[in-house]
Amino acid sequence: MQVKAGPVEGVQLTPFIDKVGFPLRKKPIEVLQINLGKRCNLACTHCHVEAGPQRTEELSPELCYQLIEMIRRFGQIKTIDLTGGAPEMLYGFKPLVEAARGEGKEVIVRSNLTIYFERGYEDMPEYCAHQGVRIVASLPCYLEDNVDKMRGRGVYDASIRALRRLNALGYGSNPDLILDLVYNPQLPTGEKFSLPPAQAKLEKDYHEFLLAHFGIKFNRLLTITNLPIGRTKLHLKRRNLSESYLHFLEANYNGDTVEPLMCRSQLSIDYLGNVYDCDFNQMEGLRSRTPEGTVTVGILLAKGSLDVIEEVETAAYCYGCTAGCGSSCGGALV
Repeated sequence: MQVKAGPVEGVQLTPFIDKVGFPLRKKPIEVLQINLGKRCNLACTHCHVEAGPQRTEELSPELCYQLIEMIRRFGQIKTIDLTGGAPEMLYGFKPLVEAARGEGKEVIVRSNLTIYFERGYEDMPEYCAHQGVRIVASLPCYLEDNVDKMRGRGVYDASIRALRRLNALGYGSNPDLILDLVYNPQLPTGEKFSLPPAQAKLEKDYHEFLLAHFGIKFNRLLTITNLPIGRTKLHLKRRNLSESYLHFLEANYNGDTVEPLMCRSQLSIDYLGNVYDCDFNQMEGLRSRTPEGTVTVGILLAKGSLDVIEEVETAAYCYGCTAGCGSSCGGALV
């Protein structure tokens, strides 16, 4: 896509909320995104969660019970979005899926696909199909070399095998079994930064390539900008690119993306029960607040309301969600 050039030397980054020009107010909450923990069978170079096989953080039984109560109590919740780490391998995954589906809510599982070949998780595609969950799967490029550079050697091949298994179960063709893929740009090695290409055009390219080479079908492609958080932030810092990248994102700010920002109608919950406006704020420890202080799952249950937060907490990396066509867990915004 067409993007503006990077920073003009000596120009200070504009505080994000000043660029927006008004308080970023919450809307009624419809989505709960729950991070079940940081354990994962992969350790991808762009992972903003910094997940990996050596991480041990995960949901507790006590919090799992509270989350199930929340799912059952608040009818306004339309979607339960489960992430990690690899959510399938973390405590609480199946109880939360089954509680949410039992209440008729959409369940999204953000999968790395390769988990299906780890011992103990081989039946996960069948389980997800039986529950009717929507799978949002990371495939940051349709070419093998680019995927393996970002996610590890052999990940592309495993991902293709996993997608074929999902297709055999009806994912990508059965309207009740939605399979979406996620694209991320390659991490920059110099000041030649880029935003994701136009989502519709890239989706067409993915469809054509994967069908022609592997017979794979999927529903939608979601393009997501790399935000300077987690391992992406470390990557940029090592190359002295952090400030330049933020200026690049600001230079491509698009005010049309503000209205549909995901942080306005969702809550992000960590494995300890703390509440955030989005997954990115969660990884940076920027918790949601009310005049009384920070928010937890216990507080929401005690108040009997999900709509206690008036304004979204913002930071410089919010420019990543509002640059170009915008970026969210659901892909481009405009």
